[in-house]
Amino acid sequence: MSALTAIAPSLDEMYLTAEKCFADLPDFMRKAAGDVRIIVMDYAEDETLDEMGIEDALELTGLYAGVPLTIESVTNPSEYRPLVYLYRLPILFEWAARGDVTVEELVTHVFIHELGHHFGWSDEEMDAKLEEDD
Repeated sequence: MSALTAIAPSLDEMYLTAEKCFADLPDFMRKAAGDVRIIVMDYAEDETLDEMGIEDALELTGLYAGVPLTIESVTNPSEYRPLVYLYRLPILFEWAARGDVTVEELVTHVFIHELGHHFGWSDEEMDAKLEEDD
């Protein structure tokens, strides 16, 4: 999928974009992320939306599910593999509404944001960490 394409990517294409983003992360982030699993779905499940108090499924572009590394420890490891969910249709809806970014840029932004939750970082900390490694 070209960065200039105006064609909406499939679930598999969006997954590949997120995987490329993961592979392109600075070494320190990729190593720290460990075995984070990426899941791409058209929408969040109703149960997830209900738990979050979200009525419109188009409002949720991504979600982190897991124990942030700032809480997990060697003596208290999580039993579950951390997950980053990307929701295809809300991402595409935002992409179409914005018109100022490529799908790849938006998927990358959402993925980085959700992965930041795994690290326990705020948006500001994530930006600073990315700038440090450049």
